[in-house]
Amino acid sequence: MFDYMIPAKTTFYEQEIKKSRFLTWITHTETPEIAKQFIDDIHKQYPDARHICWAWVAGAPNSQYISMSDDGEPSGTAGKPMLNVLQYQQIGEVTAVIVRYFGGIKLGTGGLSRAYGSSVTEAIKLTPLKERVQMERFVLQCPYSDENTVRHLLQVADGIIENIDYQEMANFQCRIPSRAFQDFQQKLPFTVQVKTDA
Repeated sequence: MFDYMIPAKTTFYEQEIKKSRFLTWITHTETPEIAKQFIDDIHKQYPDARHICWAWVAGAPNSQYISMSDDGEPSGTAGKPMLNVLQYQQIGEVTAVIVRYFGGIKLGTGGLSRAYGSSVTEAIKLTPLKERVQMERFVLQCPYSDENTVRHLLQVADGIIENIDYQEMANFQCRIPSRAFQDFQQKLPFTVQVKTDA
């Protein structure tokens, strides 16, 4: 598990190539369902468009959850170059959608691939990104005498206490950045079983 960049907001870019208009959106979509809903919304907004092509990555940039569509363009000339750009830029949880209005001049397969790829490239340049920090969620039991130490170590590691249940011991329900998890465990002043939630 590692941290990666995701779009901070939806951005739009438009370019014209040989009288064809390419309207491009980049947006944050955490799941395939959210990606599909965004694509459906574009279809509803542009019912007269000749082609609405798209590519998305759900999860981390190297995720196996990817999809793309040429939407009637020659096979491999739209969705694939769009997805290639997203993966090359190492952006996760992202969807790119391009609405194309044909201008009457054929671009050829190479021209189409360049047009779709460059549209996504330029749109990403306009897209502010933020870091998606991978988190570990876990339950930790500690003696009451060590509660303040645990709180301090969690704070240093940018951890989040979601709940504390006081029984025979203090039961912390926490989240902590994955990159800090091992170091946090090593600094605990006692031996304890850390129960990790899926």
